[in-house]
Amino acid sequence: MTTTDECPVLRVAGRPVGRYVTRPQLPPRQAPRPYLHPVTTLAGTAVTELAPADHLHHLGVGVAVPDVEGHNFWGGRTFVRGQGPTELDNHGAQRHVAFQLRDPDGFVEELRWVAAGAELLRERRTVAATELSDTAWALDFTFSLTNVTAGMLSIGSPATNGRPGAAYGGFFWRARKEPEAPEVFTADRDGEPEIHGTRADWVALSGHGSPRAGGAGGGGGWTLVLAGATGRTRQDPWFVRAAEYPGVGSSLASERRLPIEPGDTVVRRIVTVVADGRLSRDEAGALARKAVSQ
Repeated sequence: MTTTDECPVLRVAGRPVGRYVTRPQLPPRQAPRPYLHPVTTLAGTAVTELAPADHLHHLGVGVAVPDVEGHNFWGGRTFVRGQGPTELDNHGAQRHVAFQLRDPDGFVEELRWVAAGAELLRERRTVAATELSDTAWALDFTFSLTNVTAGMLSIGSPATNGRPGAAYGGFFWRARKEPEAPEVFTADRDGEPEIHGTRADWVALSGHGSPRAGGAGGGGGWTLVLAGATGRTRQDPWFVRAAEYPGVGSSLASERRLPIEPGDTVVRRIVTVVADGRLSRDEAGALARKAVSQ
């Protein structure tokens, strides 16, 4: 991993596949936080989006939570029960503290989640990149959130606050938007309506790789296969969007809020296969199993 202006570049087999921005200069409304962007396939096709017009607070790959004890670490409006999406001055920020370990293929980072002048959570983030084949690599992303306050904290989502189907919050991958919506599938289901809000060992998002306006950011087809890499992570439902915009996340708070006692830690691990080409169901499953087992 090389570093330019405190933005490490993640490499696989010597090829750059991701840039990690540690201290983004963003307005408070976007809930400033470290993120990976651009992330690419081994052939160089971009598979992330940064601050797109449809959701300016979508920042590549990272961790974003819309409700930590009422503080918004997702960005944008806050869903208020009985009122709907509302502009509030309640945004928090994730602040990079230090890299505890840095290697050519990954890092261990310490972050502080701060809102209203107080630190709520301390995070240990471990990111590693591994080559799977000549056309695929895996991003192994683990985050551990520790309650550093003297009282109980709870994590919520618009779903737990009264908006059905909107249980976003946790690990989130905003994929590149193309003229045609990507396909989404699991081992036994197809399509956003069938998969969104369900539990599955893995979920795949497969894009066409069409060039954008002006020819920028083009390339061949691509596939992302996101897999829960621990039993606890696999209990979290998937948040899936394909028609409105392409994005996949793992929901920390779906049916109910997630409580964190003082000093307790919540840990989740997501491994994402980043592949050139449009994988079949069998290919996606095989690569997901290989990535998780490494």
